[in-house]
Amino acid sequence: MSVVPMKRISVAAMKTDRKAVLEYLQVLGAVQISIRRKEDDVFTKTDMSKSQQVFLKNSERAEDALAVLKRLAPEKTSLLASLEGRKELSREEFDRWVAKSTQTMRVCTQILETEKEYAELVSKIPKLEDQKKALEPWMKFDLPLDLTETRSCAVFTGTLQGEYTLEEFYTQLKKLSDTETFHGDIISSDATQTCIFLVCEKKDQAAVREALRRMNYAAPPVSGLNPAQRIREIEEEITGTQKEADETLEKIRSYAASREEIRFASDYFAIRAEKYGVISQLLQSRRVFFLEGFIPAEQAQNLAKKLEERFDCAVEVKNPGKKEKPPILLRNNGFSAPLEGVTESYSLPGKKEIDPTFLSSLFYYILFGIMLSDAGYGIILFVATGIILLKFGKKMEDGMKKTMRMFFFCGIATTFWGFMFGSFFGDAVSVIGTTFLGKEKGFGLKPLWFAPLDQPMRMLTFCFIIALIHMFVGLGAKAYMLIKDKKYLDMVYDVILWYVLLISCIAFLLTVPTMAEMLSVSPLSASVKTPMMVLMVISAVGIILTGGRESRNWVKRILKGLYALYGISGWLSDILSYSRLLALGLATGVIAQVFNSMGSMGGKSIPGVIMFIVVFLIGNVLNLAINALGAYVHTNRLTYVEFFGKFYDGGGKKFRPFAANTKYYKFKEEM
Repeated sequence: MSVVPMKRISVAAMKTDRKAVLEYLQVLGAVQISIRRKEDDVFTKTDMSKSQQVFLKNSERAEDALAVLKRLAPEKTSLLASLEGRKELSREEFDRWVAKSTQTMRVCTQILETEKEYAELVSKIPKLEDQKKALEPWMKFDLPLDLTETRSCAVFTGTLQGEYTLEEFYTQLKKLSDTETFHGDIISSDATQTCIFLVCEKKDQAAVREALRRMNYAAPPVSGLNPAQRIREIEEEITGTQKEADETLEKIRSYAASREEIRFASDYFAIRAEKYGVISQLLQSRRVFFLEGFIPAEQAQNLAKKLEERFDCAVEVKNPGKKEKPPILLRNNGFSAPLEGVTESYSLPGKKEIDPTFLSSLFYYILFGIMLSDAGYGIILFVATGIILLKFGKKMEDGMKKTMRMFFFCGIATTFWGFMFGSFFGDAVSVIGTTFLGKEKGFGLKPLWFAPLDQPMRMLTFCFIIALIHMFVGLGAKAYMLIKDKKYLDMVYDVILWYVLLISCIAFLLTVPTMAEMLSVSPLSASVKTPMMVLMVISAVGIILTGGRESRNWVKRILKGLYALYGISGWLSDILSYSRLLALGLATGVIAQVFNSMGSMGGKSIPGVIMFIVVFLIGNVLNLAINALGAYVHTNRLTYVEFFGKFYDGGGKKFRPFAANTKYYKFKEEM
């Protein structure tokens, strides 16, 4: 339940062992390479970026080939296949596929080239169909469309915008060309265009062309054949192209048998690229290379011993420098570890900060459960995630496993609060009993504590109590860190005074009968009012005098102190933020009740039962999805803003060891 201590490890080894040492470290995945030492006359760095880029391009090419296969030759997988994680490879399988990696990359090239051919063929078909469509209005025309003249006549074949009759066409043409020595015909006509054929004497060619231009004349698709012949030719070309495309597609699909080798190639070249990135960081002389980095303290001595046993090298392990900021690796128990991702999404602990994950977990599941607060939904959550963990837990990736475990615990909390508040798929028990079983009104699941829909103010008061406990624990965490750093006076000024001020303010407010009645609690005795007022004044003055203590100027100090005291308004807004517990909890129950009421409108009949089942299933699936997402988002919000805001800054950098960071396969430790 803390940040894992780090050590600095330095390794000096023979250059002939460089490949073996780096591969060993990469498989173990225990050291984050971080070299502080600068280059000098003996030790220099070697630029391996060109080789690294070659491996990266190979990995990308394999990924591109896999994308083609995924799109054109999809494999059949179950919906839960993604939960199985990466496959394990033995050393023998690894070596066998490495030997085939060059051949595999040739297959990738063939896939990409064949896909390019397929894309060209597929894109050609719509173009041919467009050509055919453009020629269809000319089907009745039995001359080539590229005919422009005879020995003594000019020929115009084309389209006019809009619909014309032959008489309208003649009238307009005579009007615009001032000539009558022509012969025309309408090939086809519709609302969008009119296909025409026109013959005139060559001496009138210019005038007719100008007249047609003013009538928005356009030339047709040019062809040396008549339209009917050209359409038949295009249809044959479409058929041939489609056949060729189908054959090319089958060729691509035949490469699906190499999918696993291609996945391995993607991982293998990514690993090599990462290794060459590390080689670029190493300090090397003619015969020796040097590397250093961070390693979890508990693994440092064991790794040093193994390296010295396996290789001719010298290993030194020591504590990081005082000015260094070691990378952060979190370690928590099974209850808190699922929330490490939540902490990391905000920020990892900075230097000297505690890991807030354990404290977060004490409240996170409770807050989530109150927001969802339906026993039926909770049972679905923890049963579904529990089955997934039992079936896939050993193979599942760590990140996915933590997410499943988080929702498992959230499901248990939701079930608990659902029974406490008497909600099981809303009021499903009551609706089913009264509508279909003939039970009296009032039949249903009784809350073990109280029903928030019936007593919303009581629920709101409970939310405020949760808020105070949550934020007071955060303030206590701040006190712990100050005590740990031996800043005892700071702890008094920044924590104790605020505890006194806040508690005395709350106690003072509860002496007011109206306020106590509004919150559905018993008022405190009036004799408490005066002592609380005294404590309020003392703590407020203390905050004003110490809130700006870093300033030597007393005017600035008092002004900063007043601003610090103004922070009490932030506490008020933070407490009010927890009213979202009430809002989301009520929303879940109300929406479920609405769907239950809608489903029961069919009454006690076979169609009514069917209607209820359909509406119940669809409505509750939607309600669970929407409100589970809302509970997750708002629980994170309360954790990040209201809780972390009291003691936690973050700013740490994640521990990223030099490892075989693969996408499809993981390697057994004996490799």
